[in-house]
Amino acid sequence: MERPLDKQTVDNICIANGLRNAKELGAASIRQFVSVVKDIEAKMGVEYIRMEIGEPGLPAEQIGIDAEHEALLSGVGSKYPLITGIEPLTKEASRFIKAFINIDIPPVCIVPTVGSMQGAFAAFTALSKVQEGRDTILFIDPGFPVQKIQCKVQGIRIESFDVIDYRGKALEAKLEEVLSSGRISGMIYSNPNNPTWMCLNEEELEIIGRMATKHDVIVIEDLAYLNMDFREDRSKPFEPPYQPSVARYTNNCMHLLSASKMFSYAGQRVAVVALNPTLADRCYEGLAKLFNNDGQFRRNFIFNILYALSSGVPHSTQYALAAMFRAASDGKLNYVEHTREYARRAERVKEIMIKNGFHIVYDKDCDETVGDGFFFTFGYKDMTGEQLINKLIYYGISAITLTPTGSSREGLRGCVSMISDYQYDELDKRLHLFSQDY
Repeated sequence: MERPLDKQTVDNICIANGLRNAKELGAASIRQFVSVVKDIEAKMGVEYIRMEIGEPGLPAEQIGIDAEHEALLSGVGSKYPLITGIEPLTKEASRFIKAFINIDIPPVCIVPTVGSMQGAFAAFTALSKVQEGRDTILFIDPGFPVQKIQCKVQGIRIESFDVIDYRGKALEAKLEEVLSSGRISGMIYSNPNNPTWMCLNEEELEIIGRMATKHDVIVIEDLAYLNMDFREDRSKPFEPPYQPSVARYTNNCMHLLSASKMFSYAGQRVAVVALNPTLADRCYEGLAKLFNNDGQFRRNFIFNILYALSSGVPHSTQYALAAMFRAASDGKLNYVEHTREYARRAERVKEIMIKNGFHIVYDKDCDETVGDGFFFTFGYKDMTGEQLINKLIYYGISAITLTPTGSSREGLRGCVSMISDYQYDELDKRLHLFSQDY
C-alpha cells in the first residue's frame, strides 16, 4: 500500500453496513466490523491486516475431523443427541479437566453446549434466577464484549471494573465493596484474559474464590484459552504446572471450555460447561419457584435452560470433541504446542508496532511483562481507541476498540490469529505510512 484507501469509498461501505460513516467503527459490533472489512476488500481489491475477530488461524485438529466423519457415517446424523451429552464426551471431558487443570469434576456434572457462547448465555440465565433480589452479574474486566450483550438481551443487570487497577491484594477490597451490596448473583472473567492476555494468578484466584464463598456468589470461569499462557509449559497431561483455577478455592463455580481455540474447531460450535459438584447438587429457591421443582441447579441448568436454547449439541461434533479430549489426555495431541504459534505471531507483530511508534496498552501482568498469545492491546500516542481505528481503517488494518471490553484504558484489541508470515512486511509498511501521516 502506497497511500491510504479512498475515504469516500470506505465511508460509503460503512454506511451500507448500518453506520453513518467510518467514524462509528468504534461502536460497531465485532461481526458488523467483519462485514465492513470484507466489503472493503471485495470492493477495493485490498487485503486487510485482519485483527478484529478472534478466529482460529490454524487448521482444525485432524483427530476431531476423523472422529466426526466416522460418527456421521455410523448414522448419528439422523438421531437427536442426549441433552446431557454423549457418554464418551462427558467421560473424556472429565478426564481432560483432571489432566490439564487437576480438578475433579465427574462426568454427570459436565454438559456440552453449542460453543461457549451458548454456555455463557445459559449460565447468565441460571445465575439471574437462583436467588430473589440477586439480579446482577459482575464482570471482572476487560472481557469479551458479546457476553455483556447476552446479559443485555436478557435484561440482566451488570456491574464491572477493570482489574488492572486492582491486581493482587487490592482485588479483595474491591470485591468486598461490590459484592457486599447483596445484588450480585455471579461473576465472570477469562483466564488468560480476552483482550489483554493478562492472567489472574493464584493469589487473585484465592481471593475470588474466598469472596465468592463468603458472599454466596457463583463464579463463571471462562477457559477459552486453557493453558495458553505460554510463559510456562503446561502441555504435559497429568503433570504440573496446571492451569490455575478458582475451583481450588471455592465450590461456587462453573467452567467454560471450548474447542474453538484449543483445537481450532470453531466452525463446529462445540464446548462444555463443567459444574462444580457441590454447585450442581445445590437446590435454589429461585429455580424451584420458576420451574416448579426441587430447584436443583444441574437439572434445571440442563433440562430447562439449555433445552430451551437447543435440543442438544450436534451429535457428530460431540464425538469430535470427545476424540480430541481423549488424544490430549493420552499425550497424543499436544494442543498447547500447536497453539504456541500464536505467541510467535504476537511477538513479531508487537515488535513491528513498537518500531512504528505504537505502544502496548496492557503491557504488564502484575510485575511481569504480559505474555504473548492470541490477543494483545495497542495504542498510538494520545489517540482514543475510537480515533485510532477511525484512521487505521483507511490503511487496511482492522481491530476493535477496548471500550466495549470494559477497559478503563484507551486503545485497540488486536488478534494475531489471522496474520500470515507474508503480511509482516506489509504491516510494517502500512504502519510506517500511518506514522508518517500522524
